[in-house]
Amino acid sequence: MNEEYIKDIKDIKDMMSHSSRFISLSGWSGVSAGLSACVGGYLAYKSVFSQITLSYEQLTLPPEKFTQLVLIAFGTLAAALITSIFFTTLETRKANNIVWDTQTKRLVVNVSIPLVTGGLICLMLLLEGYLNFAIPLSLVFYGLALFHASKYTLSEVRSLGLVQMALGLISFQYLEFSFYFWVFGFGLITIGYGILMQMRKS
Repeated sequence: MNEEYIKDIKDIKDMMSHSSRFISLSGWSGVSAGLSACVGGYLAYKSVFSQITLSYEQLTLPPEKFTQLVLIAFGTLAAALITSIFFTTLETRKANNIVWDTQTKRLVVNVSIPLVTGGLICLMLLLEGYLNFAIPLSLVFYGLALFHASKYTLSEVRSLGLVQMALGLISFQYLEFSFYFWVFGFGLITIGYGILMQMRKS
């Protein structure tokens, strides 16, 4: 009898967790976002970072390089968002869940606030000639967004957020390598996380 009660309590807890969290996050979303970051990083390296040295000194990019970098950044973000939404929508429909519900709205809000705030701060730093600080800060704010989002989705996202924040803080100490930390965090780490999450669901 006690075992039946324990099973019932576990079923109720699982049901509550499912109803309060967005659990249809696809591992392919992480893979596609990471690949987008790698492609964006390659383009940014070819057009800008292969020609400059990052340090604690102020660095003002020529107007054409600044424009190229901003376009690559927005293109990378757009590609990551579009592919992530696509794969997550497929996963949600496959599980017969509603794509846009209360949990999804909460997830989007909690991700958007740190990302938009961090994006604006990084853009202001770029305009003032502080590209060197914008790079690690983008990792930190990305990690904060994932950390807050973990309350409304898979708990593993919390660990991913902590890793990204740690990479951002480390890259502040080694600014000359911050671009490579950025590619490693946004690209390779995110791809690895997506693969692990997809393998777990399979």
